[in-house]
Parts: sequence; structure tokens; C-alpha cells
Amino acid sequence: MSQKVLLNATEVDIILNRLACQLIENHEDFTNTVLIGIQPRGIYLAERIKRLLEESYDINNVSLGHLDITFYRDDFRRTEKTLEANKTKIDFVVENKKVVFIDDVLYTGRSINAALSAIQSFGRPEEVELLCLIDRRFSRHLPIQPDYRGRQVDAINEERVLVNWAENEGKDSVYVVNK
Repeated sequence: MSQKVLLNATEVDIILNRLACQLIENHEDFTNTVLIGIQPRGIYLAERIKRLLEESYDINNVSLGHLDITFYRDDFRRTEKTLEANKTKIDFVVENKKVVFIDDVLYTGRSINAALSAIQSFGRPEEVELLCLIDRRFSRHLPIQPDYRGRQVDAINEERVLVNWAENEGKDSVYVVNK
């Protein structure tokens, strides 16, 4: 297995600040906007974006939730492997709010499709946007595109994009891994 560094910690930090600034441009004070991290890996990016908005850009009313999409996926019953659900934590109203889904890697689009179905259980958003750190643009199965992207990658199907977060793996980095 070989791996190539796509982003180092400094580059991840620069991209996160750019994404935070783009969100501010479009949502100003976040009074009508909520952030939703897609479980499991999108929550790390969502928490980091929220922290940046609050600590670096003085935006204090950012609502952040975590959404589990396990049982909304279209491949839910297609494997023998037992699926383990994550926790959904949305302690605010999404009805008539602008929702920004946040995930680390946009690959086929199926996770976002599941998230669109899952969020309906919490109300009908006024608008839904998508923020991702990595956009694998040539791998889409569904017509889903990000509104905010950190980096676009042309990885072939045998390659995986691996995102490491300082909170879990000790440092921020992104790799393209060839199996």
C-alpha cells in the first residue's frame, strides 16, 4: 500500500480558514444558519469550523449538530457486515433554517443523499448547502456538488482519500492511499 500526501497540517489550516470565511460571506452572523456534521468523520471538520468561527471570527451563535445517516443509506441492507449507528445530536430547530451539511470527503454522493433524507425527520430546511474538505470530482454516482470545497482531487476508484485529524490521529493531514 502506497500513500501520497495531499495536504499537510499547514495546508489544512489554511483551507479551514478559507472555508470559514466563505461561510461568513454567505451567512453573516449565522442567526438563520445551522451546521450539521455528517457522522462519523464529518463531525471533526464541523467542530473545527465552528471553533474557527467562534474563536477567530467572533461569531458566537453558531448552532452545530451531528447527523447519523446509517439507516438512511441506499446500501443499508446490501452487506453481511452489521452496521453500527452513530449518535444524532440536533438540539435545535431546522425548520425554515439554512442548513450546511459538513463532511470530510465527497465521493459518490450517496452519504449526502442519505443526509437529505435524514434531515427531513427534523423539519423542512429553507435551504441546504454542502461543505466538504475533499471533493473527489470524478467519482460521483449522484448529481451532488459541494457549495464549499477545500480541495478537489482526481483520485481513481482504487485510490482512497484518508483524512487525519489532530483530535484522533495526532496531526492534521490528508493522504491519497493506493491499495
